[in-house]
Amino acid sequence: MRNKIFAYLLALITVASIVPASAVLSSASIPSVFDGLLKIPALSNPAMVLIDGTTGEVVYEKNSFSQRKPASVMKILSATATLDYLDPTSNFKTSVNLGLTPRTLVIQGSLDPWISLNDVAAKKMHRTSLPRIAFNSMSALKVANHGSLKNIKVKYSNLYSQDVANLKAFWAKRGFKPTLKQVSAEDILNSQGEPVLTSESPTIAEILDFTLLWSDNLLAERLARLASKSAGYGLNDQGVALTFVDMLSKFNIDASKLVIADASGLSKENRVTAQIIGQLLYKTRKEEKFALLYKSLPVSGISGTLKDRFITTAPSAVGLVHAKTGTLNGTVTLAGYVESSDREFIFVTLADEIPKGTRAENKARAAIDRILGRIAAPNIESEISQASQTP
Repeated sequence: MRNKIFAYLLALITVASIVPASAVLSSASIPSVFDGLLKIPALSNPAMVLIDGTTGEVVYEKNSFSQRKPASVMKILSATATLDYLDPTSNFKTSVNLGLTPRTLVIQGSLDPWISLNDVAAKKMHRTSLPRIAFNSMSALKVANHGSLKNIKVKYSNLYSQDVANLKAFWAKRGFKPTLKQVSAEDILNSQGEPVLTSESPTIAEILDFTLLWSDNLLAERLARLASKSAGYGLNDQGVALTFVDMLSKFNIDASKLVIADASGLSKENRVTAQIIGQLLYKTRKEEKFALLYKSLPVSGISGTLKDRFITTAPSAVGLVHAKTGTLNGTVTLAGYVESSDREFIFVTLADEIPKGTRAENKARAAIDRILGRIAAPNIESEISQASQTP
């Protein structure tokens, strides 16, 4: 163990040698330096806010109350709503049974957001497999009906309409065209006969971790809609918008400039301000209930959608930024936390006026990385203390 601690301390010392203390901007010098850095053409007049994670003081802001396209930074709102309205330890169950009456099949879902169209990926990631449901259902029906798949009726409950459409398409390609009918959960329970299969998802916490790490749009949409349902609204975009406003009001955050078209950030109709996202990140960081939000964010140069960022653009910031990325054509965003010597900053950068195209996007990302590289630095004393206390 001593050898491990020594190696860890050596790594920290190496990082410190790469980033001398004099290279890290002080809070007082940040405004003038950031003003210059944000004027570069690659960012095209972005919105930005930088907040002291300890005091909540706004250290720097530019266009921070301007309505901007968030891209996948929108998922910060979805993740917060998920943790606010859903139990992160709960999971989802999907069961398939033959019906009590001949030539019937019943599927009892639970609005599982984790259902996968790929069986290999489903097995690898412990996801409910739609192909598995489809194949096993067909096999069981053939056995029960002497090889015939004609005149079959399928009752189902609590499945997403897209999953039902995918299931129908999967069966149709194999010549199986049953009649499908959505019924109540009570009707399903009263119709269940011999079991065919049962599938359970990982916990909501694990699903959310994957969602943020890899910026999964479908999962973000479904989790937000489940949160909306739990909040007493509809399982739709309108319900999500109302849920987000309610959630922000709990944190005393003004949501008047928030425009919600979806929960994933794919829509170019979405609008947020850097202040809204910054204040939400600041306030959730202080509550254990939302600890998973920070833990699930990609880490600069190490994991998820930030795995390849900062390594060449701002190597001093590798491992020190936990943030949600966002990209649309003409938009590059990044929001999260950056370690800066003796403190942590919350930052939000929304560059939604850049030229369209991959080249412009890459330039904007590099510019954002370099800006954060000016304030990123490890807290060596804290890290040494923590390592020394490790048994």
